Amino acid sequence: MKNYTCSPLCLFVSIVLSLVACSCKQKQPYPIFEEVTNPWVDDYTHLSSMEHYKEWGTYNVHDPAIKKFGDYYYLYSTDAIFAENREEAKAKNVPLRYIQVRKSLDLVNWEFVGWAFPEIPEEAVEWVRSRNEGRGATNIWAPYVMKQGDVYRLYFSVSAFGKKTSWIGLAESDSPEGPWVQKGAVVKSSNDTPMNAIDPSVIEDVDNGKLWMHYGSYFGGLYCVELDPATGLTKEKGDLGHLIARRANYRKDNLEAPEIIYNPERKEYYLFVSYDPLMTTYNVRVGRSDKPEGPFRDFFGKNLSDTTNNFPVIVAPYKFANHPGWAGTGHCGVLARDDGRYFMVHQGRLSPGNHLMVLHVRELFFTPDGWPVASPQRFAGEERYQVGKELIPGKWELIRIAESVHERRLEAGQVLWGEGSLNEAEWNRSFMVELLEDGTAGDDGFWHFDEAKQSLTLSIGDETMEDVIVFTGHDWENQVQTVLLSGLDRNGRSLWGKRVE
Repeated sequence: MKNYTCSPLCLFVSIVLSLVACSCKQKQPYPIFEEVTNPWVDDYTHLSSMEHYKEWGTYNVHDPAIKKFGDYYYLYSTDAIFAENREEAKAKNVPLRYIQVRKSLDLVNWEFVGWAFPEIPEEAVEWVRSRNEGRGATNIWAPYVMKQGDVYRLYFSVSAFGKKTSWIGLAESDSPEGPWVQKGAVVKSSNDTPMNAIDPSVIEDVDNGKLWMHYGSYFGGLYCVELDPATGLTKEKGDLGHLIARRANYRKDNLEAPEIIYNPERKEYYLFVSYDPLMTTYNVRVGRSDKPEGPFRDFFGKNLSDTTNNFPVIVAPYKFANHPGWAGTGHCGVLARDDGRYFMVHQGRLSPGNHLMVLHVRELFFTPDGWPVASPQRFAGEERYQVGKELIPGKWELIRIAESVHERRLEAGQVLWGEGSLNEAEWNRSFMVELLEDGTAGDDGFWHFDEAKQSLTLSIGDETMEDVIVFTGHDWENQVQTVLLSGLDRNGRSLWGKRVE
Protein backbone atom coordinates (compact mmCIF):
# COMPACT_ATOMS: atom_id res chain seq x y z
CA MET A 1 0.00 0.00 0.00
CA LYS A 2 1.36 3.36 -0.96
CA ASN A 3 1.74 5.99 1.75
CA TYR A 4 0.52 9.34 0.32
CA THR A 5 1.75 12.47 2.09
CA CYS A 6 1.10 16.15 1.46
CA SER A 7 3.91 18.69 1.16
CA PRO A 8 3.66 22.03 3.05
CA LEU A 9 2.75 23.77 -0.25
CA CYS A 10 0.08 21.16 -0.96
CA LEU A 11 -1.31 21.57 2.55
CA PHE A 12 -1.41 25.38 2.16
CA VAL A 13 -3.26 25.16 -1.17
CA SER A 14 -5.70 22.66 0.31
CA ILE A 15 -6.52 24.99 3.24
CA VAL A 16 -6.97 28.01 0.94
CA LEU A 17 -9.29 26.10 -1.37
CA SER A 18 -11.27 24.91 1.65
CA LEU A 19 -11.65 28.48 2.97
CA VAL A 20 -12.68 29.77 -0.45
CA ALA A 21 -15.27 27.04 -0.72
CA CYS A 22 -16.68 27.94 2.69
CA SER A 23 -16.76 31.68 1.98
CA CYS A 24 -18.57 31.15 -1.29
CA LYS A 25 -21.44 29.25 0.23
CA GLN A 26 -24.52 31.34 -0.21
CA LYS A 27 -26.52 31.90 2.96
CA GLN A 28 -30.08 30.70 2.59
CA PRO A 29 -32.15 33.69 1.41
CA TYR A 30 -34.73 35.03 3.80
CA PRO A 31 -38.14 33.50 2.94
CA ILE A 32 -39.97 36.82 2.91
CA PHE A 33 -43.77 36.52 2.68
CA GLU A 34 -43.60 32.78 3.13
CA GLU A 35 -46.84 31.74 4.85
CA VAL A 36 -46.50 30.68 8.50
CA THR A 37 -49.55 29.77 10.57
CA ASN A 38 -49.87 31.60 13.90
CA PRO A 39 -49.08 29.38 16.92
CA TRP A 40 -52.51 30.11 18.43
CA VAL A 41 -55.72 32.06 17.87
CA ASP A 42 -56.25 35.26 19.83
CA ASP A 43 -59.92 34.75 20.70
CA TYR A 44 -60.07 32.01 23.33
CA THR A 45 -63.71 32.28 24.36
CA HIS A 46 -64.13 28.63 23.36
CA LEU A 47 -61.60 27.71 26.08
CA SER A 48 -62.83 30.11 28.75
CA SER A 49 -64.75 27.68 30.98
CA MET A 50 -62.93 26.37 34.03
CA GLU A 51 -62.38 22.78 32.87
CA HIS A 52 -60.14 24.03 30.04
CA TYR A 53 -57.52 25.53 32.37
CA LYS A 54 -54.78 23.18 31.16
CA GLU A 55 -55.20 24.71 27.70
CA TRP A 56 -54.57 28.27 28.93
CA GLY A 57 -50.97 28.22 27.72
CA THR A 58 -50.96 31.82 26.46
CA TYR A 59 -54.43 32.75 27.69
CA ASN A 60 -55.58 34.54 30.86
CA VAL A 61 -52.13 36.07 31.30
CA HIS A 62 -52.03 39.22 33.43
CA ASP A 63 -49.01 40.92 35.09
CA PRO A 64 -46.47 38.33 33.88
CA ALA A 65 -43.01 37.80 35.38
CA ILE A 66 -40.47 35.67 33.54
CA LYS A 67 -37.17 33.89 34.23
CA LYS A 68 -35.26 31.01 32.71
CA PHE A 69 -34.34 28.17 35.06
CA GLY A 70 -32.48 25.27 33.48
CA ASP A 71 -33.97 24.40 30.09
CA TYR A 72 -37.33 26.07 30.77
CA TYR A 73 -38.65 29.59 30.71
CA TYR A 74 -41.03 30.05 33.64
CA LEU A 75 -43.87 32.55 33.67
CA TYR A 76 -45.78 33.59 36.82
CA SER A 77 -48.81 35.85 36.66
CA THR A 78 -51.81 37.33 38.47
CA ASP A 79 -54.76 34.95 38.58
CA ALA A 80 -57.05 37.10 36.44
CA ILE A 81 -59.39 34.96 34.34
CA PHE A 82 -61.88 35.81 31.61
CA ALA A 83 -65.38 34.50 32.44
CA GLU A 84 -64.20 33.35 35.87
CA ASN A 85 -66.78 31.20 37.65
CA ARG A 86 -65.67 30.36 41.16
CA GLU A 87 -68.57 28.02 41.85
CA GLU A 88 -67.79 26.06 38.72
CA ALA A 89 -64.09 26.10 39.56
CA LYS A 90 -64.76 24.79 43.06
CA ALA A 91 -66.97 22.02 41.71
CA LYS A 92 -64.22 20.96 39.29
CA ASN A 93 -61.33 21.35 41.76
CA VAL A 94 -59.74 24.26 39.92
CA PRO A 95 -57.83 26.28 42.57
CA LEU A 96 -58.24 29.86 41.36
CA ARG A 97 -56.68 33.03 42.84
CA TYR A 98 -53.18 31.77 43.76
CA ILE A 99 -50.67 32.79 40.99
CA GLN A 100 -50.69 31.03 37.65
CA VAL A 101 -47.52 29.18 36.62
CA ARG A 102 -46.46 28.26 33.06
CA LYS A 103 -43.31 26.96 31.42
CA SER A 104 -41.91 26.82 27.90
CA LEU A 105 -38.85 25.57 26.05
CA ASP A 106 -39.07 28.12 23.25
CA LEU A 107 -41.02 31.21 24.47
CA VAL A 108 -43.84 30.22 22.09
CA ASN A 109 -45.46 26.99 23.25
CA TRP A 110 -46.48 27.29 26.90
CA GLU A 111 -47.57 24.55 29.25
CA PHE A 112 -49.97 25.54 32.02
CA VAL A 113 -48.37 24.08 35.16
CA GLY A 114 -51.02 25.18 37.65
CA TRP A 115 -51.18 27.49 40.64
CA ALA A 116 -48.30 28.30 42.98
CA PHE A 117 -50.17 28.30 46.30
CA PRO A 118 -53.11 26.44 47.84
CA GLU A 119 -54.33 29.54 49.71
CA ILE A 120 -53.65 33.20 50.45
CA PRO A 121 -51.39 33.60 53.49
CA GLU A 122 -53.49 34.31 56.57
CA GLU A 123 -51.12 37.08 57.65
CA ALA A 124 -51.81 38.93 54.40
CA VAL A 125 -55.58 38.46 54.65
CA GLU A 126 -55.61 39.75 58.22
CA TRP A 127 -53.50 42.80 57.35
CA VAL A 128 -55.66 43.86 54.42
CA ARG A 129 -59.14 43.13 55.79
CA SER A 130 -58.52 44.56 59.23
CA ARG A 131 -57.71 47.89 57.56
CA ASN A 132 -60.41 47.80 54.89
CA GLU A 133 -63.67 47.02 56.68
CA GLY A 134 -63.27 43.29 56.20
CA ARG A 135 -62.93 43.47 52.41
CA GLY A 136 -60.14 42.70 49.92
CA ALA A 137 -57.40 40.04 49.85
CA THR A 138 -59.41 37.78 47.55
CA ASN A 139 -56.56 36.83 45.21
CA ILE A 140 -52.82 37.26 44.65
CA TRP A 141 -51.38 39.86 42.27
CA ALA A 142 -48.22 40.64 40.37
CA PRO A 143 -45.65 37.97 41.28
CA TYR A 144 -41.90 38.25 40.74
CA VAL A 145 -39.51 35.29 40.72
CA MET A 146 -35.74 34.97 41.11
CA LYS A 147 -33.10 32.52 42.21
CA GLN A 148 -30.75 33.34 45.08
CA GLY A 149 -28.08 30.68 45.43
CA ASP A 150 -29.92 27.36 45.39
CA VAL A 151 -33.21 28.87 46.55
CA TYR A 152 -36.07 30.05 44.34
CA ARG A 153 -37.86 33.12 45.68
CA LEU A 154 -41.37 34.13 44.70
CA TYR A 155 -42.52 37.63 45.68
CA PHE A 156 -46.22 38.46 45.41
CA SER A 157 -48.87 41.04 46.30
CA VAL A 158 -52.10 40.86 48.30
CA SER A 159 -54.29 43.94 48.32
CA ALA A 160 -57.72 45.55 48.13
CA PHE A 161 -58.48 47.13 44.78
CA GLY A 162 -58.20 50.90 44.78
CA LYS A 163 -56.81 50.98 48.34
CA LYS A 164 -53.40 51.32 49.93
CA THR A 165 -54.00 48.41 52.27
CA SER A 166 -51.50 46.06 50.67
CA TRP A 167 -48.92 43.43 51.53
CA ILE A 168 -45.93 42.06 49.61
CA GLY A 169 -44.94 38.58 50.70
CA LEU A 170 -42.14 36.12 50.00
CA ALA A 171 -42.22 32.36 49.51
CA GLU A 172 -39.28 30.03 48.88
CA SER A 173 -38.78 26.65 47.25
CA ASP A 174 -36.05 24.36 45.99
CA SER A 175 -37.92 24.11 42.65
CA PRO A 176 -39.44 26.75 40.34
CA GLU A 177 -42.63 24.66 40.42
CA GLY A 178 -42.85 24.54 44.21
CA PRO A 179 -44.04 23.57 46.73
CA TRP A 180 -43.53 27.00 48.26
CA VAL A 181 -42.88 27.80 51.90
CA GLN A 182 -44.17 31.16 53.11
CA LYS A 183 -41.51 33.43 54.64
CA GLY A 184 -43.71 36.35 55.67
CA ALA A 185 -44.14 40.00 54.77
CA VAL A 186 -41.49 42.01 52.93
CA VAL A 187 -43.26 45.39 53.05
CA LYS A 188 -46.77 46.42 54.14
CA SER A 189 -48.75 49.56 53.40
CA SER A 190 -51.93 51.21 54.67
CA ASN A 191 -53.71 54.56 54.66
CA ASP A 192 -50.92 55.78 56.95
CA THR A 193 -48.15 55.21 54.37
CA PRO A 194 -47.45 57.27 51.24
CA MET A 195 -47.00 54.19 49.03
CA ASN A 196 -48.97 51.11 48.00
CA ALA A 197 -47.16 47.79 48.55
CA ILE A 198 -47.81 45.93 45.27
CA ASP A 199 -45.89 44.97 42.10
CA PRO A 200 -42.43 43.87 43.33
CA SER A 201 -39.35 43.56 41.11
CA VAL A 202 -35.87 42.72 42.45
CA ILE A 203 -32.39 43.44 41.10
CA GLU A 204 -28.87 42.67 42.32
CA ASP A 205 -26.14 45.29 42.16
CA VAL A 206 -23.45 43.73 39.96
CA ASP A 207 -20.71 45.67 41.77
CA ASN A 208 -21.43 44.82 45.41
CA GLY A 209 -24.13 42.13 45.52
CA LYS A 210 -26.73 44.32 47.24
CA LEU A 211 -30.37 43.47 46.53
CA TRP A 212 -32.97 46.13 45.79
CA MET A 213 -36.72 45.71 45.47
CA HIS A 214 -38.75 48.18 43.40
CA TYR A 215 -42.48 48.32 44.07
CA GLY A 216 -45.52 50.58 44.25
CA SER A 217 -48.41 52.01 42.27
CA TYR A 218 -50.55 55.06 41.58
CA PHE A 219 -50.80 55.73 45.33
CA GLY A 220 -47.72 57.82 45.99
CA GLY A 221 -45.51 56.44 43.22
CA LEU A 222 -42.83 53.77 43.00
CA TYR A 223 -40.34 53.02 45.76
CA CYS A 224 -37.06 51.15 46.15
CA VAL A 225 -35.93 49.35 49.31
CA GLU A 226 -32.81 47.33 50.09
CA LEU A 227 -33.24 43.62 50.83
CA ASP A 228 -31.13 41.22 52.85
CA PRO A 229 -29.71 38.65 50.40
CA ALA A 230 -29.72 36.00 53.13
CA THR A 231 -33.43 36.28 53.95
CA GLY A 232 -34.98 38.04 50.95
CA LEU A 233 -36.75 40.40 53.36
CA THR A 234 -35.88 44.06 53.94
CA LYS A 235 -32.40 44.64 55.30
CA GLU A 236 -33.80 46.96 57.96
CA LYS A 237 -37.05 45.84 59.56
CA GLY A 238 -39.90 48.17 58.72
CA ASP A 239 -37.97 50.02 56.03
CA LEU A 240 -40.23 51.11 53.17
CA GLY A 241 -37.47 52.59 51.00
CA HIS A 242 -37.18 55.77 48.96
CA LEU A 243 -39.18 57.31 46.12
CA ILE A 244 -37.96 56.61 42.57
CA ALA A 245 -40.89 57.48 40.28
CA ARG A 246 -44.18 59.36 40.48
CA ARG A 247 -46.75 61.32 38.51
CA ALA A 248 -48.37 64.65 39.34
CA ASN A 249 -51.98 63.55 39.79
CA TYR A 250 -51.42 60.10 41.22
CA ARG A 251 -55.11 59.42 41.95
CA LYS A 252 -55.96 59.93 38.29
CA ASP A 253 -52.80 59.26 36.30
CA ASN A 254 -51.86 55.65 36.88
CA LEU A 255 -48.25 54.59 37.41
CA GLU A 256 -47.37 51.05 38.46
CA ALA A 257 -45.65 47.76 37.61
CA PRO A 258 -41.92 48.47 37.92
CA GLU A 259 -39.64 45.93 36.24
CA ILE A 260 -35.88 46.39 36.50
CA ILE A 261 -33.07 44.73 34.54
CA TYR A 262 -29.34 45.24 34.03
CA ASN A 263 -27.71 45.56 30.63
CA PRO A 264 -24.03 44.52 31.01
CA GLU A 265 -23.06 45.93 27.61
CA ARG A 266 -24.41 49.37 28.52
CA LYS A 267 -23.53 48.98 32.22
CA GLU A 268 -26.89 50.51 33.07
CA TYR A 269 -30.03 49.51 34.95
CA TYR A 270 -33.33 49.94 33.12
CA LEU A 271 -36.58 50.57 34.99
CA PHE A 272 -39.71 49.73 32.97
CA VAL A 273 -42.96 51.18 34.27
CA SER A 274 -46.61 51.15 33.15
CA TYR A 275 -48.84 54.18 32.72
CA ASP A 276 -52.61 54.58 32.58
CA PRO A 277 -55.58 52.16 32.97
CA LEU A 278 -54.81 48.47 32.68
CA MET A 279 -57.84 47.57 30.51
CA THR A 280 -57.44 50.29 27.90
CA THR A 281 -54.53 52.67 27.33
CA TYR A 282 -51.97 50.79 29.45
CA ASN A 283 -48.51 51.61 28.04
CA VAL A 284 -44.88 50.90 28.90
CA ARG A 285 -42.16 53.51 29.44
CA VAL A 286 -38.60 53.26 30.67
CA GLY A 287 -35.88 55.13 32.53
CA ARG A 288 -32.26 54.22 33.21
CA SER A 289 -29.55 54.66 35.82
CA ASP A 290 -26.01 53.55 36.58
CA LYS A 291 -27.23 52.38 40.01
CA PRO A 292 -29.99 49.87 40.76
CA GLU A 293 -31.42 52.14 43.46
CA GLY A 294 -31.57 55.13 41.10
CA PRO A 295 -32.04 57.95 40.43
CA PHE A 296 -33.53 56.99 37.07
CA ARG A 297 -33.68 59.42 34.16
CA ASP A 298 -35.77 59.38 31.04
CA PHE A 299 -35.25 60.08 27.33
CA PHE A 300 -34.91 63.82 28.03
CA GLY A 301 -32.77 63.44 31.14
CA LYS A 302 -35.61 64.09 33.55
CA ASN A 303 -35.70 62.33 36.89
CA LEU A 304 -38.55 59.81 37.10
CA SER A 305 -39.25 61.01 40.63
CA ASP A 306 -40.27 64.43 39.28
CA THR A 307 -43.94 64.99 38.47
CA THR A 308 -43.59 65.27 34.69
CA ASN A 309 -44.64 62.45 32.37
CA ASN A 310 -41.63 60.44 31.29
CA PHE A 311 -40.48 59.02 27.96
CA PRO A 312 -39.83 56.99 25.84
CA VAL A 313 -43.10 55.19 25.15
CA ILE A 314 -42.10 51.77 23.84
CA VAL A 315 -45.37 49.80 23.88
CA ALA A 316 -48.96 51.12 23.76
CA PRO A 317 -52.35 50.05 22.34
CA TYR A 318 -52.09 49.51 18.58
CA LYS A 319 -54.01 48.28 15.57
CA PHE A 320 -52.48 46.92 12.37
CA ALA A 321 -54.70 46.10 9.41
CA ASN A 322 -56.56 42.77 9.43
CA HIS A 323 -56.89 42.69 13.22
CA PRO A 324 -59.28 44.22 15.80
CA GLY A 325 -56.32 45.59 17.77
CA TRP A 326 -54.71 45.26 21.19
CA ALA A 327 -55.41 47.34 24.29
CA GLY A 328 -54.05 47.04 27.83
CA THR A 329 -50.50 46.51 26.60
CA GLY A 330 -48.67 46.96 29.90
CA HIS A 331 -47.25 45.49 33.11
CA CYS A 332 -44.23 43.88 31.54
CA GLY A 333 -41.62 41.39 32.60
CA VAL A 334 -38.24 41.48 30.84
CA LEU A 335 -35.94 38.54 30.14
CA ALA A 336 -32.22 39.06 29.58
CA ARG A 337 -30.89 35.90 27.94
CA ASP A 338 -27.34 34.59 28.13
CA ASP A 339 -26.98 34.98 24.36
CA GLY A 340 -27.41 38.75 24.61
CA ARG A 341 -31.00 38.85 23.34
CA TYR A 342 -33.77 40.52 25.35
CA PHE A 343 -37.48 39.72 25.43
CA MET A 344 -40.46 41.48 26.95
CA VAL A 345 -43.62 39.74 28.13
CA HIS A 346 -46.84 41.62 28.86
CA GLN A 347 -50.58 41.25 28.65
CA GLY A 348 -52.52 42.26 25.56
CA ARG A 349 -56.28 42.70 25.75
CA LEU A 350 -58.13 41.73 22.59
CA SER A 351 -60.36 44.54 21.35
CA PRO A 352 -63.06 45.63 21.16
CA GLY A 353 -64.11 44.03 24.46
CA ASN A 354 -60.68 44.18 26.14
CA HIS A 355 -61.48 41.32 28.52
CA LEU A 356 -59.55 38.51 26.83
CA MET A 357 -55.97 38.59 28.14
CA VAL A 358 -53.34 37.05 25.86
CA LEU A 359 -49.61 36.69 26.49
CA HIS A 360 -47.44 38.89 24.28
CA VAL A 361 -43.74 38.06 23.91
CA ARG A 362 -41.72 40.68 22.03
CA GLU A 363 -38.04 40.92 21.34
CA LEU A 364 -36.34 44.04 22.70
CA PHE A 365 -33.48 45.85 20.98
CA PHE A 366 -31.24 48.67 22.18
CA THR A 367 -30.60 51.70 20.01
CA PRO A 368 -27.05 53.13 19.68
CA ASP A 369 -28.13 55.72 22.28
CA GLY A 370 -28.95 52.90 24.68
CA TRP A 371 -32.75 53.02 24.72
CA PRO A 372 -34.80 49.82 24.43
CA VAL A 373 -37.33 49.49 21.62
CA ALA A 374 -39.81 46.66 21.19
CA SER A 375 -40.67 44.60 18.15
CA PRO A 376 -43.99 45.58 16.57
CA GLN A 377 -44.87 41.90 16.39
CA ARG A 378 -45.12 39.09 18.89
CA PHE A 379 -42.33 36.52 18.88
CA ALA A 380 -43.26 33.26 17.15
CA GLY A 381 -39.97 31.39 17.44
CA GLU A 382 -38.70 32.54 14.07
CA GLU A 383 -35.04 32.45 13.08
CA ARG A 384 -33.14 35.70 12.70
CA TYR A 385 -31.75 36.56 9.26
CA GLN A 386 -29.37 39.25 8.10
CA VAL A 387 -31.40 41.85 6.21
CA GLY A 388 -30.07 42.85 2.81
CA LYS A 389 -30.77 46.23 1.22
CA GLU A 390 -32.85 44.53 -1.44
CA LEU A 391 -35.48 43.68 1.20
CA ILE A 392 -36.18 47.32 2.09
CA PRO A 393 -37.99 48.68 -1.01
CA GLY A 394 -41.71 47.94 -0.99
CA LYS A 395 -44.89 48.85 0.82
CA TRP A 396 -44.59 49.28 4.57
CA GLU A 397 -47.31 49.46 7.19
CA LEU A 398 -46.16 51.82 9.93
CA ILE A 399 -47.52 52.86 13.34
CA ARG A 400 -46.46 55.82 15.47
CA ILE A 401 -46.68 54.49 19.03
CA ALA A 402 -47.67 57.34 21.36
CA GLU A 403 -49.60 57.90 24.58
CA SER A 404 -53.30 58.67 24.62
CA VAL A 405 -54.39 62.24 25.35
CA HIS A 406 -58.09 61.38 25.54
CA GLU A 407 -59.60 62.34 28.91
CA ARG A 408 -61.47 59.65 30.83
CA ARG A 409 -63.35 59.42 34.10
CA LEU A 410 -61.04 57.40 36.31
CA GLU A 411 -60.96 56.09 39.86
CA ALA A 412 -57.67 55.08 41.47
CA GLY A 413 -56.03 55.41 38.07
CA GLN A 414 -58.35 52.86 36.48
CA VAL A 415 -61.23 53.01 34.00
CA LEU A 416 -64.70 53.05 35.50
CA TRP A 417 -67.10 50.28 34.51
CA GLY A 418 -68.72 50.98 31.17
CA GLU A 419 -65.64 52.70 29.74
CA GLY A 420 -63.74 49.58 28.81
CA SER A 421 -63.53 50.03 25.02
CA LEU A 422 -61.03 52.37 23.44
CA ASN A 423 -62.13 55.69 22.05
CA GLU A 424 -61.16 56.28 18.42
CA ALA A 425 -58.68 58.94 19.57
CA GLU A 426 -56.88 56.42 21.77
CA TRP A 427 -55.80 54.03 19.03
CA ASN A 428 -52.35 54.00 17.49
CA ARG A 429 -53.41 53.13 13.94
CA SER A 430 -51.31 52.06 11.01
CA PHE A 431 -50.69 53.90 7.75
CA MET A 432 -48.98 52.91 4.50
CA VAL A 433 -45.71 54.24 3.10
CA GLU A 434 -43.92 52.96 0.01
CA LEU A 435 -40.13 52.90 0.05
CA LEU A 436 -38.85 53.03 -3.53
CA GLU A 437 -35.59 51.63 -4.86
CA ASP A 438 -34.30 55.13 -5.62
CA GLY A 439 -34.25 55.97 -1.89
CA THR A 440 -37.44 58.03 -1.78
CA ALA A 441 -40.25 57.39 0.69
CA GLY A 442 -43.85 58.41 0.18
CA ASP A 443 -44.53 61.84 -1.32
CA ASP A 444 -41.54 63.79 -0.05
CA GLY A 445 -39.47 61.51 2.19
CA PHE A 446 -36.33 59.44 1.82
CA TRP A 447 -34.64 56.41 3.31
CA HIS A 448 -31.13 55.02 3.70
CA PHE A 449 -30.27 51.53 4.95
CA ASP A 450 -26.97 50.73 6.68
CA GLU A 451 -26.58 47.01 6.07
CA ALA A 452 -23.62 46.68 8.42
CA LYS A 453 -25.55 48.20 11.32
CA GLN A 454 -28.92 46.76 10.24
CA SER A 455 -30.43 50.19 10.77
CA LEU A 456 -32.54 52.57 8.74
CA THR A 457 -32.66 56.34 8.39
CA LEU A 458 -36.22 57.22 7.47
CA SER A 459 -37.67 60.63 6.66
CA ILE A 460 -41.44 60.98 6.57
CA GLY A 461 -43.13 64.35 6.39
CA ASP A 462 -41.19 66.84 8.49
CA GLU A 463 -39.34 64.31 10.63
CA THR A 464 -36.22 62.23 10.06
CA MET A 465 -35.66 59.23 12.32
CA GLU A 466 -32.20 57.70 12.57
CA ASP A 467 -30.97 54.37 13.89
CA VAL A 468 -34.29 52.62 13.29
CA ILE A 469 -33.52 48.96 13.92
CA VAL A 470 -34.41 46.52 11.10
CA PHE A 471 -34.86 42.78 11.64
CA THR A 472 -36.82 39.78 10.42
CA GLY A 473 -39.89 38.35 12.09
CA HIS A 474 -43.41 36.98 11.96
CA ASP A 475 -46.36 39.06 10.76
CA TRP A 476 -49.18 37.87 13.04
CA GLU A 477 -51.90 39.82 11.28
CA ASN A 478 -51.09 38.37 7.84
CA GLN A 479 -49.45 35.07 8.93
CA VAL A 480 -46.29 35.45 6.84
CA GLN A 481 -42.62 36.07 7.47
CA THR A 482 -41.50 39.60 6.77
CA VAL A 483 -39.10 42.43 7.62
CA LEU A 484 -39.81 44.55 10.71
CA LEU A 485 -38.54 47.83 12.11
CA SER A 486 -38.60 49.60 15.46
CA GLY A 487 -37.12 52.91 16.54
CA LEU A 488 -37.68 56.16 18.43
CA ASP A 489 -38.51 59.62 17.15
CA ARG A 490 -37.07 62.83 18.59
CA ASN A 491 -39.98 63.07 21.04
CA GLY A 492 -39.40 59.67 22.60
CA ARG A 493 -42.28 57.90 20.87
CA SER A 494 -41.81 54.62 19.08
CA LEU A 495 -42.04 53.92 15.37
CA TRP A 496 -43.17 50.42 14.45
CA GLY A 497 -43.34 48.93 10.99
CA LYS A 498 -43.54 45.84 8.83
CA ARG A 499 -43.10 45.30 5.13
CA VAL A 500 -46.34 44.11 3.52
CA GLU A 501 -47.55 43.12 0.05
